[in-house]
Amino acid sequence: MTLELGMITIDCADPQRLAAFWADALGTEISHDYGEFLFLTPAKPDGPALGFQRVPEPRSGKNRLHLDFGSDDRAGEVQRLVALGAVEKAEHEAPGLAWTVMADPEGNEFCVATHSAPPGA
Repeated sequence: MTLELGMITIDCADPQRLAAFWADALGTEISHDYGEFLFLTPAKPDGPALGFQRVPEPRSGKNRLHLDFGSDDRAGEVQRLVALGAVEKAEHEAPGLAWTVMADPEGNEFCVATHSAPPGA
């Protein structure tokens, strides 16, 4: 296979502000700032980069794609992300999985999850 994921780009009104939020959230930094388009250094060497692209229209409706993150300390991470400017929207549970739906400073939804057992276990 020759196709691999290299970057996830988020459309936004203020790419500098949103890139700064995500850099703090992920413990990484802005690696390139082209004004209308920025991207972060991947949090892990083999991980995808996050890009932020200015678009003229505001976000409307639910995201068609969202980011899912995992943490052993979901409650602590949710509190930390709220302190950085995220909003907690909802809590959900399913067998072996609990997650918090959040929104970044521009309203883009993402989730923070804790797995209590491997899927299918």
